[in-house]
Amino acid sequence: MAQAAAVAKPPAPPRRRRASATPRRLPYLLIAPAALLMLGFIAYPVISVFYYSLQNYNPTKPWRNGYAGFDNFVHAFTKDPVFWDTLVFSAKWVVVEVGLQLLFGLALALIVNQTFVGRGLGRALVFSPWAVSGVLTSAIWVLLYNSQTGITRYLADMGIGSYGTSWLSDTSTVFPAAVVADLWRGVPFFAILILADLQSVSKDLYEAAEVDGASRIKQFWHITLPHLKDAIILSTLLRAVWEFNNVDLLYTLTGGGPAGETTTLPLYIANTSVDAHNFGYASALTTVAFVILLFCSMVYLRLSKFGGESK
Repeated sequence: MAQAAAVAKPPAPPRRRRASATPRRLPYLLIAPAALLMLGFIAYPVISVFYYSLQNYNPTKPWRNGYAGFDNFVHAFTKDPVFWDTLVFSAKWVVVEVGLQLLFGLALALIVNQTFVGRGLGRALVFSPWAVSGVLTSAIWVLLYNSQTGITRYLADMGIGSYGTSWLSDTSTVFPAAVVADLWRGVPFFAILILADLQSVSKDLYEAAEVDGASRIKQFWHITLPHLKDAIILSTLLRAVWEFNNVDLLYTLTGGGPAGETTTLPLYIANTSVDAHNFGYASALTTVAFVILLFCSMVYLRLSKFGGESK
């Protein structure tokens, strides 16, 4: 009876199962093949460029191939005036193009952000050039600048200029002509990004500003522009990098001419590698361009305080 009267022990609490680590690692395991593939496609070319920049490598002159050290870089900075000319023109091209594209893109974004009849069609027309490839854009503008059937022919018919004038072969007009062609393609990029950011600006801010008597200009400077700060910084940085690396449009329009007037550093690199087969020196120039872009991007983000609060 004493044993029967003994108090039964309460059942032991169930043991907690350790959470399996597999479900937490599963997403990383699933994206690992794609990540490794992308890493290979990115890392291998970059490492190859750095490697060949220290080599003399020309498939047409194999007897000269071998380790060069920093000779390619020394040659670029001390013995190659074309390098400096193309670098200066690249800086000029980037500043002019990005500045004008930002200005016109901002203006178009403010216009198509308003409510008016046919706004959808207007936005489609504004954004459509961005869907056109660089080579096709070049082909369109080559036809427009054709001296026999293009703009200059119709201007000559109206008594403006003379017949047979080619803006792309004249050193005084080739730069503005190339700038206009690239503006047509680049302005929609800024318009798209800025318009997307304008959609998030609260209308209450503008209504409160109108109640306080703020003019449209003051509303733009104190409400719209501060709100667009990060979008403008990011879009100008991306576009500056793309414009610096612009090869397709200038190569198709002018080929870097006339007399090298429109040869950018990337176009010079392309000619050095593809035409001259000097892949070692071209790799060194590519490394220099990479360092320049990286340094300028870091300084630009630092000075612009990207992601910080607008005062």
